[in-house]
Amino acid sequence: MTSPAPPAAPLLPSGPRSRMSSYLWKFSPRYFLGGLMLLGFQVAMNRIDWLSKQAIDTIFGRIPSSTPGDAMRPALLMLVLAVAAFIVRVASRIFCFNAGRDIEYDLRAKLLERLHRLGFSFYRRLSAGEIMSRATSDLGQIRLLTGFGVMNLINIVFALASALQVMLAISPKMTLVSFTTVPLLMLLTRTFSGKMFSRTQKVQETLGKLTEYVQSNLAGIRVVRSFGIESNIEQRFEDLNQRYLTTTLQLAKLRGLMFPVTGAVAALGLLLFFWYGSTLLLRGPEQGGITEGGFFAFSLALARMTWPLIAAGFLMAIVQRGRVSFNRMCEIIDAEPDLFDGKDSLPTPIRGELQVQGLSFKYGDRSVLSDVSFHLPAGGSLAIVGRTGSGKTTLAMLLARLLPTPPKTVLLDGRDVCDLPLRQVRSTVGYAQQDAFLFSTTVARNIGLMLDEPDSPSSQERLQQAAREAQILDEVQGLPEQLDTIVGERGVQLSGGQKQRVALARALLWKPKLLILDDPLSAVDAKTESAILQSIEKQASQRSLLLITHRVAAAARCSQILVLDQGRVVESGNHEQLIARGGIYATFAEEQRMRSELDELGASDLPGSEVRP
Repeated sequence: MTSPAPPAAPLLPSGPRSRMSSYLWKFSPRYFLGGLMLLGFQVAMNRIDWLSKQAIDTIFGRIPSSTPGDAMRPALLMLVLAVAAFIVRVASRIFCFNAGRDIEYDLRAKLLERLHRLGFSFYRRLSAGEIMSRATSDLGQIRLLTGFGVMNLINIVFALASALQVMLAISPKMTLVSFTTVPLLMLLTRTFSGKMFSRTQKVQETLGKLTEYVQSNLAGIRVVRSFGIESNIEQRFEDLNQRYLTTTLQLAKLRGLMFPVTGAVAALGLLLFFWYGSTLLLRGPEQGGITEGGFFAFSLALARMTWPLIAAGFLMAIVQRGRVSFNRMCEIIDAEPDLFDGKDSLPTPIRGELQVQGLSFKYGDRSVLSDVSFHLPAGGSLAIVGRTGSGKTTLAMLLARLLPTPPKTVLLDGRDVCDLPLRQVRSTVGYAQQDAFLFSTTVARNIGLMLDEPDSPSSQERLQQAAREAQILDEVQGLPEQLDTIVGERGVQLSGGQKQRVALARALLWKPKLLILDDPLSAVDAKTESAILQSIEKQASQRSLLLITHRVAAAARCSQILVLDQGRVVESGNHEQLIARGGIYATFAEEQRMRSELDELGASDLPGSEVRP
């Protein structure tokens, strides 16, 4: 059974659209300042339009009692305004673009925090490559929307207002003629918008699958080479790459069609202006027409308004890509974690006492553990032995709360682990997993993963001591850079036994109150096993120890032994008691004794000599 999930407090308001609004509101002061800068820019451009009209009309003698020299003053003012417009335009970009960067930073932090909380069910559903695609490509699209996109949305509003004030003041009729094509332009933009959204979503999904495939094959490059299947992998990659190319070209074709079409419609409006405007210019102001300065100022204002209208199509593409990316990001942020923090806390000092009572667990409909109960006193040692598939690793993950532990079944110092904060449980319960995972960094940083300053002299001494206890120090010192040797992706540069002992050194360095070691001796020889067992005994004298193993020699060193079979506790006691009973544990001991004797006789390679529990 799994524990019922209490409602999680949402990280953000529910719904992608409301989340986007909340982010924009959170950084509204920066957008407000950026908007003020854009307003100042458009006001300056508006004044430049009027000053250009005044200067040209002065030159052509349209202003009574004026001389050509009078055009110098508006020309100088235009220069000053142009410099000021440049400054405020740059400032507007700083405010708006920085807001987009801050939203990206905030989203990335929340994404990582949510990924740390999500459980195994989520990672079975969404691959690492797909997650990386959303954490890189999709976040970039969101940054583009919340920075460049928002800035241009604000600018379009101010540009239209600024340009219309000039155009309507000069000639309402010419303004109406110039706006003849605007309804068609809006209809085209709306049509392209819907298609852009669906095709962008398809591109992002295809990119996620391609990223996932590349990441998984890079991680398993040795397996690919060992089987000589590079050509098959390349063909599969070619298929995925071709699919991504096809969807990307479909989007590019749509974008390539959108800009010329909207540009042509906008250009048609410009042609109508020149046709009708030239007619008014030829009439002159005496016959209801316009002056030369008015024609020029109108053309400047129309140009300032035409570009935002053309850019609206490009901006719509940015909005659609940003919406798709934000929706994909919300799929991770909205995912419900398997585990939740409790509000209780452990009593101090923490002793490391473990009580398990009636623990049962299922994966779907398949029962893995059934009514498991035992008690590990503070400072005691317990070994759990069983065949492959008996539920040992699942039990260890439940004790460390890496799986949803059923309530009231696992008590740590008398407190239900489901009522405790996850951080406190995992800082108290140290778990060294069976499948040793190493990060692509140095040996020292893998061992000292939990240290704040792993490169400090004091930390280096602790690292070497932990490596010595795990019987890996001598081998590490034989590596090219010793402890500073890069282990590669997932520790690919090390053997299985070396990876296991590096992970064991990491667990020994941790020094939690309860240490769970999941089969730490499966990939080492007998001599190394004996030395490691001495280190494990030393750990048992300092803290509670739960050792999961299939080796009787390791289990015999613990004060208690628990035998699991098909998810049930079938035997319990110490080594001598279980041997005397002649049950499963005694059978394991006899099989391993026979194997050891065969190894000593050099007969381990004879047919039928391999005997395993």
